Amino acid sequence: QVQLVESGGGLVQAGGSLRLSCVASVASGTILGINTMGWYREPVGKRRELVATLGKDRTPNYGDSVKGRFTITRDDTKNTVYLQMNNVEPDDAGLYLCNAFITTDINTRGYWGQGTQIIVSS
Repeated sequence: QVQLVESGGGLVQAGGSLRLSCVASVASGTILGINTMGWYREPVGKRRELVATLGKDRTPNYGDSVKGRFTITRDDTKNTVYLQMNNVEPDDAGLYLCNAFITTDINTRGYWGQGTQIIVSS
């Protein structure tokens, strides 16, 4: 079973920056490849929405509200995806969840992390 672990969340001042990381790992077996990997978020009281995703072709897909402010990257040698958040706004607050479609020696399927909270202060 693949596990996605997010880190880097916390309190950030409006206008500041934050960098999130998500690492995919398995207790046993082997990760053979990661297709699409990225981030979604759940603002308080709102539905889950796209933040950014990045496929193996390295073409990013961003939610409209974060374009020009957030940057998604990935390091396949580390099975890791990053989200650089710049010029953070109060509406960026919420639970950020990592998502990835991963091929192992058993199967190919999607996974979700537990999430990391982002709190924005004025």
